[in-house]
Amino acid sequence: MTIRRVVPDIHARSLDESREFYGALGFALVMNQGWVMTMASPSNPTAQVTFLVDDATAPVHPDMSIEVDDVDAVHAAMVARGADIVHPLQDEEWGVRRFFVRDPDGKVVNVLGHRAGRNQDSAEA
Repeated sequence: MTIRRVVPDIHARSLDESREFYGALGFALVMNQGWVMTMASPSNPTAQVTFLVDDATAPVHPDMSIEVDDVDAVHAAMVARGADIVHPLQDEEWGVRRFFVRDPDGKVVNVLGHRAGRNQDSAEA
């Protein structure tokens, strides 16, 4: 399995305020779906931070996202070890396949992979 990137997910009160603040730190907006937005370093596009006001399909907010090359294999490994899957493996309309799993310390991890034909540098969540 290859990990493509790890992104902190921040529950934001206001996407606009977060965009302004992190923009002043040098981040650029790379994706905004109204409920989730990702900002990235212009010089290092995998250095990213994601902000959520509400998740469109999941019952909880993730603490981090990990993009992998084979989300189905990671899901199978987590199920085999008896991990707490808190959002089922599913294809989302914005081009990712994902599931949420709770780590040993209670943090929720969004494990995702991009479906074929989607821009892997700018889609998220």
